[in-house]
Order: sequence, then C-alpha cells, then structure tokens
Amino acid sequence: MSTENLNNTEALKKLKELSESARICMFCTDLTSLPITVRPMSLQETDTEGNLWFISSDASNKNFQIAEDNRVQLLFMNNSNSEYLSVFGNAYIYKDKATIEDKWSNLASAWFEDGKDDPNVSIIRVAPEDTYYWDTKAGKLVSLISFAAAAISGTKTDNSDGVEGKLNI
Repeated sequence: MSTENLNNTEALKKLKELSESARICMFCTDLTSLPITVRPMSLQETDTEGNLWFISSDASNKNFQIAEDNRVQLLFMNNSNSEYLSVFGNAYIYKDKATIEDKWSNLASAWFEDGKDDPNVSIIRVAPEDTYYWDTKAGKLVSLISFAAAAISGTKTDNSDGVEGKLNI
C-alpha cells in the first residue's frame, strides 16, 4: 500500500467523495472514557469547506456528550469499494430554523414526530481537524483477484493497488 497525502482542494474532494459514498458512519463521542460511546449516524452532507453535517435529537445522549466535550471521531466504511475514512474533529450543535431548513431531509421525519418543526431537532456540524483515508486504486474486484492469485501461488502480495494518507484540509 502506498502513501499519498492530499492537500487543500484534493483533500476536500477525497473527503467529500469517501464520506458521501459511505453515507453512514460510526459517530464516536466521549472520547476520554472507555469504552467510548459509538452509534451509527447518517451523513446529510459534506460541504465545500469539509464540514460534515448530521441531523440529531437535542435530547439525545450524543448531544449531551458533545455539549460536555465537542471532540468526536467519525469512522466511515464503504466495504463494497474498499474505501475507509477516519475523521477526528470538533462538533457544533445548531438549533436555528435556517440551519435546520437547509440541512433537513424528509427521511429524518421517521425520528421526529413533528418533522423539521419538532422542538428536539438539532443539526450537528463536524469540523475536521485530523483526517486519514484508505482506498484502492483499482477497486475491490482487482484487489480480490490479486490477493487470491498470491494465495494460490504461495507468494506475498505487494498490495500496490492500495493507497492511504492524510487529508490536509
């Protein structure tokens, strides 16, 4: 696996590509206690500045934990494409109608009785501080064939079709 650190525009493009491709992440809070608190969350959007946006309940344990310590870790996995992304950053909670209106998804109505007018609706923005990715250059099928060929021939794969690196936004 080769290392390819990306900067600025390339880093933002890769962050958006991998996060929006996976769509669901494991959203980790309370990072200083063990075990950390983890739950799946659906990404609404990764904006042009690299912020990741989520819809949440203001009454949730997650929101309480963010209010106490806003450092979070997001872990995205798109196994079908062998794409993985780790985002460490700071989370910020928004309750204003303009932000809710802008980020709202009708699918979120399943969790909020009064839809976007529910008093518990909040929006979480995660501003990345440290981001790392793992990706395949050729795709999962080529990687599987390469690993299978190495296993059958008894040789070691060079894993050269993989790439990983920091995203410096």
